[in-house]
Amino acid sequence: MPPDPALAAARRAVSPLDHRVEAVTGLDVDTLWAHRDRGVLDEPHARLVDQHRELAQAETGVIFYRTLLHRLSSGEFPVDGALFERIDRTVDQLEEAVDVRAAAARRVIAALEPIEAAAGTAPAAGGEPVSAADQAALLAIAGGAKLYEHLLTGQMNVTAASGIRIPYAELRRLEDAGLVSRDTSHPVHAGQPVALTDAGRAALVAARRQPTTTQLPKSGARPGAWPSTPAHRR
Repeated sequence: MPPDPALAAARRAVSPLDHRVEAVTGLDVDTLWAHRDRGVLDEPHARLVDQHRELAQAETGVIFYRTLLHRLSSGEFPVDGALFERIDRTVDQLEEAVDVRAAAARRVIAALEPIEAAAGTAPAAGGEPVSAADQAALLAIAGGAKLYEHLLTGQMNVTAASGIRIPYAELRRLEDAGLVSRDTSHPVHAGQPVALTDAGRAALVAARRQPTTTQLPKSGARPGAWPSTPAHRR
């Protein structure tokens, strides 16, 4: 039999819990998964994504065997004893896949409920919202970044793995807010690793839930320069 049912698994399967995951995080599933791969999420959200991926994989199994069963019963194949055996076997496999999906869904719900409860009881405003420029800085740092000091000029800035440069003043402000930290055991001229704190990961996730109303800065700065931001209150 041609492996046509495998085409159903080519894309990520949509699960009945996707809407709850997206509602509590404020992100679509694909973006959420990408954040998990980049290490942006805090531990509860990372655990949620891991469980959700297992659910999506289980849903793919259900889709595969359901599609196969439909083909076997569509009249495409001769009706004989061999066909009945294949149908029986596929029904058993479908039942097993449904059980696996149900177990995966329970694990997703177990990971979802604490996050939903926290979202429902959290203060409406936990300080100043993270600006669009701060979001960009946190995302850049999440992908790996180091603070360097120029040996001749003494100028310091953060260089992210993506090539983006973040001014030292921006780094200090994020440090003061408790959103990032750096490993001072390394000399600055060799590069001090900079990473998000748990608070930084949480702030980034929370910021992504908010509707985007801030326009991108109209800057004529050279490529690679960090966008200017308005002065922040101390």
